[in-house]
Amino acid sequence: MIAVVEQVCCEVSSPKKLLKIGELAKQTDVAVGTIRYYEGLGLIKPVERSESGYRYYDCEAINRLQFIKKAQSLQFSLSEIQQVLGIRSQGDPACPLVRDLLKQKIAHLEEQIYRMKELKDELETYQQRWENRPLDNPCNKELCSLIEEVACSDIPAHNFRD
Repeated sequence: MIAVVEQVCCEVSSPKKLLKIGELAKQTDVAVGTIRYYEGLGLIKPVERSESGYRYYDCEAINRLQFIKKAQSLQFSLSEIQQVLGIRSQGDPACPLVRDLLKQKIAHLEEQIYRMKELKDELETYQQRWENRPLDNPCNKELCSLIEEVACSDIPAHNFRD
């Protein structure tokens, strides 16, 4: 449905159709609050505002919201999307920046995968070590001897949220 609206709305021969924020939200499947938030960040802007405060958007807003959704599907942050749109609005090609950001994302994912494999190996080692161990005596002070035996020095600094 979005493609049809885009086609009708963006034809050169058709008059410029303006959409209220609710119509834009419905056509792009983006919440009204999100559109307002994006507007506050400068990612989209209404082409005009009525005296009563209604925002009116054109086809460019539909295209921008679709672009934002595609970029987010590639794990681009709103800040990165702002950078891309900023470069583009200056008349420069954004593709070099996008390539660089993708390269950074891939390197970050490779590092996360490496850390996760290390953690998996460590957990499997504990699993094998503890597999046939008898249950704790409920009268002991320890909450769980398996976890209690892990020395603080053995605890790696796994940080998956850099």
